[in-house]
Amino acid sequence: MKERRLIMGTPVTVEIVGGDSADLEPLFGYFSRIDEQFSTYKSTSEVSRINRGEVTPETYSPEMLEVLSLAARTERDTEGYFNVRTPDGILDPSGIVKGWAVRNAAALALLAGHTDYWVEAGGDIQVAGRNADGGLWSVGIRNPFNEKEVVKVVYLTDCGIATSGNYIRGNHIYNPHTGMPVLSAIVSITVIGPDVYEADRFATAAYAMGENGISFIESLDGFEGYAIDISGTATMTSGFSRYAVQPASGANDTE
Repeated sequence: MKERRLIMGTPVTVEIVGGDSADLEPLFGYFSRIDEQFSTYKSTSEVSRINRGEVTPETYSPEMLEVLSLAARTERDTEGYFNVRTPDGILDPSGIVKGWAVRNAAALALLAGHTDYWVEAGGDIQVAGRNADGGLWSVGIRNPFNEKEVVKVVYLTDCGIATSGNYIRGNHIYNPHTGMPVLSAIVSITVIGPDVYEADRFATAAYAMGENGISFIESLDGFEGYAIDISGTATMTSGFSRYAVQPASGANDTE
């Protein structure tokens, strides 16, 4: 069973092999709750109330405290190349919330007893088990200069993948060290990691690092990356190619 809905300002897709519509509702419901809580566009969200000074740290929700703790950890892990506050001090945790929410929604599927699923929000994807044809899940990396074109397909199971770049929303990612939008030759960077939260947080930081981002991903155990620069040239980490080899059978569910 597969369905796509617009939530959090982006397409959210859930596919549960062997499931039905009732199995999807808890996951979509979770995404809707997170959107109400963390949206920077909704005036009633906790994030908006924090930015207006209406909520003090002593009364932050457990989810907000968790996200801020994870963000602080990511800032340390990336030598300051990740920050949930904009240069003018506004709280914007969207660089970590989406991957975190996808991972949590996938955990709900697993808790319900499902072992084969695809959970995605705006290109941040968590997969487990096998697709409906019994093969690995296939994920297309889009051409940042032509969104209708896929430049690389990877075959995944039990892991996460996320892409960061400026080709959809423009220069919305800042270098925390300079307070300026990222201006580099890198247009997009895709990261595969043990889960989508880990892939997402490091993809955002790696993009902020510019040309050094792919080397940063190379230095991480259990992660692989694929960067595309302004000339269309791709640079990948040393182990990335193993994901780009199609298995002998199955793996035909390309997104």
